[in-house]
Amino acid sequence: MNTEAQIKELVKEKYSQIAGQSKTQNESSCCGATGCCGDEVYNIMSDDYTSLAGYNHEADLGLGCGLPTVFARIKIGDTVIDLGSGAGNDCFVARSVTGETGKVIGIDFTEKMIEKARANAVKMGFNNVEFRLGDIDNMPVTSNKADVIVSNCVLNLVPNKHKVFSEIFRVLKPGAHFSISDIVLQGEFPAKWKEIAELYAGCVSGAIQKKEYLDIITEAGFILITLQKEKEIIIPAEILGNYLSEEEMALYKNSNTKIVSITVYAEKPAKDERNCCEPGNGCC
Repeated sequence: MNTEAQIKELVKEKYSQIAGQSKTQNESSCCGATGCCGDEVYNIMSDDYTSLAGYNHEADLGLGCGLPTVFARIKIGDTVIDLGSGAGNDCFVARSVTGETGKVIGIDFTEKMIEKARANAVKMGFNNVEFRLGDIDNMPVTSNKADVIVSNCVLNLVPNKHKVFSEIFRVLKPGAHFSISDIVLQGEFPAKWKEIAELYAGCVSGAIQKKEYLDIITEAGFILITLQKEKEIIIPAEILGNYLSEEEMALYKNSNTKIVSITVYAEKPAKDERNCCEPGNGCC
């Protein structure tokens, strides 16, 4: 069993490789890296950003599973934080809404992604979009900072999801909210999927059950939890065949198990009534 540190290192290594690839290369592989699924483009999880204001093709690596910025209720002048910001795609879309009076902060723990995002921001001439190197389960951001937090297909990669949502609660202003797109599971999946490194870095093996995911959000203290969008992810047989035997594939297809992309909204209460101690002391 890999430790949290080992899993993080695995994901960091994989996404450092992805940072050097084009969107087409990333989409042509189920795990976001070359040599995994052949040359045909499947475009399994990502949604189309190209019609959105602020879209920049150099910042779009095709790694998302939703359009959280579309659902995020961002306003002019807002401070928006994007968790796992990659090359900056969602940050630039968010900036098109916040305008020059707003502030957009992208957080990513992969140095090559941060370098790529910063270069893209310079090319676009944005002085109110910044990218910070750091873990999203220990954000380099002061408390009560953000009006809105977004994230696109990233939290499933983090081993300790309770800690991430606790950090989101800490960083949001009272009464502020998040909109997060992520991959969750419904039903029981083959145990071997949890052991496949390529699938982990490709968003599937790191995902948890949908109910557990929503329960974690509730436990963190959020209210008005709403599913804004939900879609089933259909993985082609050509990809499944790289990991599962024919018998296992048949069992999977005939079961009620699903890989699902969800976009979920929730708010931090205007008043924190959890009666717990200060963040960082281990009780919240």
